[in-house]
Amino acid sequence: QVQLVESGGGLVQPGGSLRLSCEGSGFTFDNYLMSWYRQAPGKEREMVAVISWTGGRTNYGDFVKARFTISRDNAKNTVYLQMNNLQPDDTAVYLCNAFAQVVSGPDYGKDYWGKGTLVTVSP
Repeated sequence: QVQLVESGGGLVQPGGSLRLSCEGSGFTFDNYLMSWYRQAPGKEREMVAVISWTGGRTNYGDFVKARFTISRDNAKNTVYLQMNNLQPDDTAVYLCNAFAQVVSGPDYGKDYWGKGTLVTVSP
């Protein structure tokens, strides 16, 4: 059974930091593009960060502005999101996504989502 389980969310004050984790199971983790998305009330889901299967390429949403860092440990089937200088506008449910990025691979096109972890930035 394919699962993505996020953790690390919680309540943090403005300017604070959190590290989110997403552990995958039931699939070949290193063949998947891993991403963090977020969904805030009244807003559409938006991409936060993306990392390639080897970790050699990353991409971030425009709002990140060098505050966040995505990384992955394929040996642990885990992707991380280090978030610094968090602001109230960062309040959202953060979701982990896995996409089979290798075109020639056996799982290309498969896509999985975690249930999300809530990040609340407030005094």
